[in-house]
Amino acid sequence: QVHLVQSGGGSVQAGGSLRLSCVASGLSNFSNCMGWFRQAPGKEREEVGHIYTASGRTFYADSVKGRFTISRDNGKNAVYLQMFSLKPEDTATYYCAAGRRGPADSCLTGGAWGQGTQVTVSS
Repeated sequence: QVHLVQSGGGSVQAGGSLRLSCVASGLSNFSNCMGWFRQAPGKEREEVGHIYTASGRTFYADSVKGRFTISRDNGKNAVYLQMFSLKPEDTATYYCAAGRRGPADSCLTGGAWGQGTQVTVSS
């Protein structure tokens, strides 16, 4: 059974930085990508980006491109979301998820999600 444990997050002023971590256990060879998602109050969950764990190739939503960086440490079964130049609209609960590479450079996530981490950016 896959278990994802998140850490990091918190409150920061606009323009600040935060880093989220996601450590996985129980991953099978079926999972070859990890995604980061966020959900703001009253909004749908959206993908922030994802990483293919073997190659390290990353993909980002337009809203965070150039400000957020996803990386991984396969030896630690960890994935990180480094967030720079944070904006108030980045305020949300952030989740990591394990998935399988899909069509069009996607990461198809299933039932393995982290517990969520709150990020609050004040203006």
